[in-house]
Amino acid sequence: MCFGFLGIQFGFALQNTNVSRIFQTLGADIDDIPILWVAAPVTGLLVQPIIGYMSDRTWNRMGRRRPYFLWGAILASAALIFMPNSPYLWVAAGMLWIMDASINIAMEPFRAFVGDMLPQRQRTTGYAMQSFFIGIGSVIASCLPWIFTNWLDISNVAPAGEIPDTVKYAFYFGGGVMFLAVMWTIYSTKEYSPEQLREFDRTDGIFSANTRVRQETRKSSRYLTSGMLWLVAGLSFTGAIYILGWDGQLYILGVGSIIFGLLQFICAMLQENNRTENGFYQIMDDFFHIPGTMKQLAVVQFFSWFALFSMWIYTTPAVTSYHYGSSDPSSLAYNEGADWVGILFGSYNVFAALAAFLIPVVAMRTNRKIAHMINLFLGGAGLISMYFIKDPTLLWISMIGVGIAWASILSMPYSLLSSALPSHKMGVYMGIFNFFIVIPQILAASVLGLLVKHIFDGQAIYALVFGGCLMILAGLATLWVEDCYQE
Repeated sequence: MCFGFLGIQFGFALQNTNVSRIFQTLGADIDDIPILWVAAPVTGLLVQPIIGYMSDRTWNRMGRRRPYFLWGAILASAALIFMPNSPYLWVAAGMLWIMDASINIAMEPFRAFVGDMLPQRQRTTGYAMQSFFIGIGSVIASCLPWIFTNWLDISNVAPAGEIPDTVKYAFYFGGGVMFLAVMWTIYSTKEYSPEQLREFDRTDGIFSANTRVRQETRKSSRYLTSGMLWLVAGLSFTGAIYILGWDGQLYILGVGSIIFGLLQFICAMLQENNRTENGFYQIMDDFFHIPGTMKQLAVVQFFSWFALFSMWIYTTPAVTSYHYGSSDPSSLAYNEGADWVGILFGSYNVFAALAAFLIPVVAMRTNRKIAHMINLFLGGAGLISMYFIKDPTLLWISMIGVGIAWASILSMPYSLLSSALPSHKMGVYMGIFNFFIVIPQILAASVLGLLVKHIFDGQAIYALVFGGCLMILAGLATLWVEDCYQE
């Protein structure tokens, strides 16, 4: 049931390792990279709760989640093939939206799939197995440009403004692998019916009061009041950006606040007109009634994913400039550094794949919260150490801690969360949980460019140190999470 994640991670790893490189090749300035990357989290913010809500209510001859695996794989594979052929920067930015949306269509149901298919006592192992396949897929995908250069003697450089052939072939290969891996999961698994899942809810696990789905309805007056506050705050902040001449990347925060306020006004109108049996209202209502465990995990996720986004955006410019001494995408030194980043990303996924087998053991010996805290501490130390290690060939040491934290981030929060969710809302709440992955990434896209430019004096390496500090804070926040299931 987890094998499809091998293919999904091919898509994400190729994106994470090469999109900054593609943007820079097509003329993007380093300060503009975070805002171009905002496409990825925004599409996840929109797509995942919708797909989760729809898959909760789907049951046909293919099952509940598998129809979404199929269509997501088809669309994502096509997007992967087109992405490296983008002729202009704006086309590449648009393709990132399409590619990330397609991957999210396939990925979101996989998170709920493990919760559907496994009893509570096995979910830590199930999500850890997803981490294993994510690690394996990321290793191979991240190393593909380097493999094509060094093993198959394919050119790693191209004229200014053109994507090297190694990157193009890596995306073509990744598109094929994603499709085939997801197809194997679809072919080799059979899902439980909604009736069986309801029975499992009644008999499996120990639930605290924190897991009970609310019965009360959020009143329209609360939607109106909250919506007005968000709208005023967003308009005020947007006005301040314009009047005071602040950096334009901050507009995304003001506009986001305005949109959130308007969405609440719509909810109030729908409720007053007794039109609450639609997907939009149901998702918004569920968002305002998330279980307590999810609220606590939201803090952990915020710091964790802000740190990861810092790493994904700035590892290539940090390593190429700080360790290889070049910021010119057409230079040999830059491309050697960029290829080495692919190897580093591959190596942290090797360590993540290995850590996936140890995480359930550590969680069993201690508990899920302590295990996650330790892993996040190691990840933070790994990112910070990249500043102190001057020899790029030794940066794999930093990746040990990063890989352990990555495996834990991909498994432990979902294991903790699934114990607090009923099966009939597993999909929508897993989708809503993605908000707390996406929001820190949107914030990072808005402010990281400013931090690097004005605080870090244009030196991307400090963005990695900053990310390491945030990951340590995420580890501390884990201690306040309620674990709703104990054997």
